[in-house]
Amino acid sequence: MKAFTVRKAVTALMLAGLVLLPLYSQVSGNIFILTLFTRIVILALAAASLNLIMGFGGMMSFGHAAYLGIGGYAVGMLAQEGVGSGFIQFPVALAASALYALVIGALSLRTRGVYFIMITLAFAQMAYYVASGLARYGGDDGLTIYKRSDFSGLVNLSNRTQFYYLCLACLFGVIFLIWRIVNSRFGLVVQGLRSNEQRMQAIGFPAKRYQLVCFVIAGTMCGLAGALLANNTDFISPAVMYWTRSGDLMVMVILGGMGTLFGPVMGAVVYLLLEEFLSQITEYWALIMGPLLLLIVLFGRGGIMGLLGRLNRG
Repeated sequence: MKAFTVRKAVTALMLAGLVLLPLYSQVSGNIFILTLFTRIVILALAAASLNLIMGFGGMMSFGHAAYLGIGGYAVGMLAQEGVGSGFIQFPVALAASALYALVIGALSLRTRGVYFIMITLAFAQMAYYVASGLARYGGDDGLTIYKRSDFSGLVNLSNRTQFYYLCLACLFGVIFLIWRIVNSRFGLVVQGLRSNEQRMQAIGFPAKRYQLVCFVIAGTMCGLAGALLANNTDFISPAVMYWTRSGDLMVMVILGGMGTLFGPVMGAVVYLLLEEFLSQITEYWALIMGPLLLLIVLFGRGGIMGLLGRLNRG
């Protein structure tokens, strides 16, 4: 057993950097970097939840961003109606996301392959158009959230540092939960279904039931990211649910390393930092980003985590 690997070292450095970032922001007086990394941590949480079903479960959902929007709209709509307590907003966001995932999962899992991808995309687009039609909550223009979730003084979300650490704690909590899931009997069955669904069914496992539970857990986790995202931007709009956002989440997972615990976090950090850096150089940054990501996907099997793993093998 190798005690030290390049992959472990880089992952540890990344996590340490995330923990110490507010200190660097305070010392350097760079507030922007804290705002940027708060967004990165939230989207890393969403990517980690997608990795649970896509990387470990083999379910290629192309509508995962819908849960971001549902979690965000739950917070925004309750705030609009005068309910500002985070103890109500967050559980409602999680419950709404779980319920949506249950319905969509029950219908989508009747299909396979490209049909599964298309039906999850279709349901996400349906959520997008429903949100666009909510005139009371901003419609196409989106909904401004004038006051962040109130946790009765336990956590002050208006304080940038406290909010960042809350997001980071949620990310670490979700990764720990995913680790427990994939190493449990339930998780091993889900991974077995990814490898050979027919064989698992033949030995008596109810495949759809296991996959649906996994689908709902991932949707609920992403709903949490949506609730945090709404608080981070003080705004929520249908654009959060658009198919391109689902594509972004998939790219983060594939770039970092699908089916690895910290791959989505690595992918989110690299992808969003590249996006930020290139967009400051040229407005046509996507023309550079696209081929760059294509090269990594084509030649870096297993994403960044795969590349780091091969360094130790020489």
